[in-house]
Amino acid sequence: QVQLVESGGGLVQPGGSLRLSCLLSGRPFTDYTMGWFRQAPGKEREFVATIVWSGGRTDYTDSVKGRFTISRDNAKNTVYLQMNSLKPEDTAVYYCAAARTGLLVRAPGTYSYWGQGTQVTVSS
Repeated sequence: QVQLVESGGGLVQPGGSLRLSCLLSGRPFTDYTMGWFRQAPGKEREFVATIVWSGGRTDYTDSVKGRFTISRDNAKNTVYLQMNSLKPEDTAVYYCAAARTGLLVRAPGTYSYWGQGTQVTVSS
């Protein structure tokens, strides 16, 4: 059984940075494409970023391109989301997810496993 545990959320001022981490346990990490999603109050869960098993290909939603970076350390079974130049509209619960595929995946329905979420609040 795959388990995902996120960490690294918190309160940050506009323009600040945070790094989220997500540890996968229970199955080989390299079997999975990893993704980050977020959900703001009253809104649907939305795709943020995804990375294939090797780390060699990534994809981002337009609103975070140039500000967020997804990466993974396969030796540590961990995927990261480095978030820079944060804006109030980035405020949401952030979730990591795992999909057993070799492809980049944006659709949340393709992901089989989800973490519990970590709150990110951008406010002055």
